[in-house]
Amino acid sequence: MTPGAVRGKFITFEGGEGAGKSTQVALLAEALRQTGRTVLETREPGGSEGAEQIRELLVHGETGRWDPCTEALLHFAARREHLRQSVFPAIEAGDWVICDRFADSTMAYQGYGHGLGRDAVEQLYALVVGDFRPDLTLILDLEVEDGLRRAASRASGGDRYERMDVDFHERLRAGFRDIAKLEPERCRLINATGEPKSVHRTVWQAVAEHFTELAA
Repeated sequence: MTPGAVRGKFITFEGGEGAGKSTQVALLAEALRQTGRTVLETREPGGSEGAEQIRELLVHGETGRWDPCTEALLHFAARREHLRQSVFPAIEAGDWVICDRFADSTMAYQGYGHGLGRDAVEQLYALVVGDFRPDLTLILDLEVEDGLRRAASRASGGDRYERMDVDFHERLRAGFRDIAKLEPERCRLINATGEPKSVHRTVWQAVAEHFTELAA
């Protein structure tokens, strides 16, 4: 980073299927732009050319296409490329980056949902990502049945994860809630059952409280 330059911020949205992450990413990005910030909206898996190619392997096909370890490795391979090609350059330039999913999804989906365990995911994180962490993580929480109903209404057939059984999605939700409990300084659990604009108001309050410079 250039001496004297201001480092950008990295905000991640997490949650189960149908939680409304993409909508909230867009609403928060627009709100931040209104304050004069330059914002990059991105997603995982994906967010760069190579990572988007890996995404195709992860979201399509049969639900049992990969075992938990292989699936986690693919996510971290995509993450490495995404960070290197998109996230790090934007933050170095002083931009705010808002990401639809990051490593907490790997922990929740593969670590909790598929039973790979926290230790394995944490070891991969240390190897691939190192000490870098989101500045703030917003975990959108709602009942599994409601989320799956929302997901089913927006896409025909659903992706691999949406088609996994309800027990998987219950473990997934429990995983996200556990992550929020274990890292309260970084994570905010957001009730996502309301209308998008109502949820956004809660999101914005959490963001403004976390980043005091927004009140200036």
